[in-house]
Amino acid sequence: MKSFPFKKINAFTKGLSAGNPCAGIYLNGVNDIADREMQIIAGELKGFVNEVVYLFPEEQHFFLKYYSAECEVAFCGHGTIGIMYDLIGGREDLLSQEIIKIRVKDTYLNVYNKIKESDSIFITAPPPVFHELKLKKEVIARALNIEANDIDNNFKLALINAGLNTLIVPINNLKSCLAILPSQFKLKEFCLKNGIDIILVFTDDVADKKNEFRTRVFAPKFGYLEDPATGSGNSAFGNYLLQNNLWDGALLSIEQNSSYQYPNIVRLDTASNKENKDVIFGGAAVVKIQGVYKLT
Repeated sequence: MKSFPFKKINAFTKGLSAGNPCAGIYLNGVNDIADREMQIIAGELKGFVNEVVYLFPEEQHFFLKYYSAECEVAFCGHGTIGIMYDLIGGREDLLSQEIIKIRVKDTYLNVYNKIKESDSIFITAPPPVFHELKLKKEVIARALNIEANDIDNNFKLALINAGLNTLIVPINNLKSCLAILPSQFKLKEFCLKNGIDIILVFTDDVADKKNEFRTRVFAPKFGYLEDPATGSGNSAFGNYLLQNNLWDGALLSIEQNSSYQYPNIVRLDTASNKENKDVIFGGAAVVKIQGVYKLT
């Protein structure tokens, strides 16, 4: 029997919202666990968390892998926020560092430690890839179980990868956005057929005027209908806003989920490099359960 340090962590929450739960498995090295075992654990935790994050220390950085109940996931934003917020906050050597590096597959990303000043961390999204979108509005509307005229013609449809292939769909108003209820089976079939990982719908009609946009993210490909707070999806959305001159790159607050009163809050910002602005996403997290995971 193998045993691993285990935590259930809710990311993107500190207030009344529930955030987005992930499981964190803390390991000593890549030889501690096999890919098959990581998938087994994620399957056992189905319905308890959406993704499991496996953290491996490497020389001068940390390596992260992600699994849902269905498959390995290329990148998981809320899981990265959850496990890195917990890790940095619990270690004095990391808490004193402004930037901690992580590796996701072969990509190195920066984690910006702002716990002391704003009780949050920010993470560089993977470099965006802008895909040509050939799907018609009517086809997308049918997949989401909405009317075509619910889609806001003042904004563009787009397909952007900032960790996951994200279909971005503008919606006319908050009421219509909150009312969306697609079939998980039909939406999964649509996503698999069209090479889509997640679907982000958004509106600039918000419940709290302190926020700029409301988003919702659907992820049936990974075994659940809706993700209540999403790093990768909102990172794709941040790149969408930059590309369409809808955002100047300053700190941006986004409310996400289907609740009018208690949305989760995801923050976007940018970090400048030599060529352009990199989207970074951030928030806080809360450890809800801590213990040992026993894999038989």
